[in-house]
Amino acid sequence: MNRANVTDFLVNNRRIMKFHELMLKEICQEYRLTLVEATIVSFLYNNPGKDTAGDIAELRMLQKGNVSTAVELLYQKNLISRIPDRADRRKIHLVLTEKAAPLVQSVDRMQNEFEQALLSGMTLEDQKIFWQANRKMRENIEKMMDRRRQNEE
Repeated sequence: MNRANVTDFLVNNRRIMKFHELMLKEICQEYRLTLVEATIVSFLYNNPGKDTAGDIAELRMLQKGNVSTAVELLYQKNLISRIPDRADRRKIHLVLTEKAAPLVQSVDRMQNEFEQALLSGMTLEDQKIFWQANRKMRENIEKMMDRRRQNEE
């Protein structure tokens, strides 16, 4: 990969994130949520099994304090419930409530629109290759980050 390709790749990733945020902001306006609140609802809907504030902060690269504040606001709005883990009471699982159903439907529509826009013009084979390459890049990055962290210790 030459340097211009690296720049294009990094810029493209930022634009993808910005486009996703723009779409989420439309939901924020409709449901009077902050961007972090909408991000949490979207994350919980799209990532079954990844349902703690720590999961959200880590995987969406958000500040833990911002996630905690937004979780509290969503709880007060009765859009999520908090369930202590049976094995580890310090761990709290976040679950979308029935009241969140219309919001979740909007998130689902947004996700479909986002994916259609992202993959527009790609054949099914192109899409398969794209998702495989994306998964491989994630694995490579995780390995390299783990190595770098170990070197820091």
